[in-house]
Amino acid sequence: MKLFFLAVRGPWTKIAMVIAEIADAMRTDLPSGDDGHEIISERIQVLVRAGRLAAQGNTNSWRSSDVRGLDSRTGGVNG
Repeated sequence: MKLFFLAVRGPWTKIAMVIAEIADAMRTDLPSGDDGHEIISERIQVLVRAGRLAAQGNTNSWRSSDVRGLDSRTGGVNG
């Protein structure tokens, strides 16, 4: 889980950038290609629904949506 929060930097980060960074870091631990990217995307959506990440835009549209970390205890922005 920490890997997700390390990939989310600044006020907002494009979901496509988060997916690319995590896929690169996890290389052999993920299925290759789109299957691995979909696993990461699904995990991002779980974190958004759980209130651990905030999202703006349609999270299924990776290049036009952003996420940022939230403090799960207060609902405020991390960092």
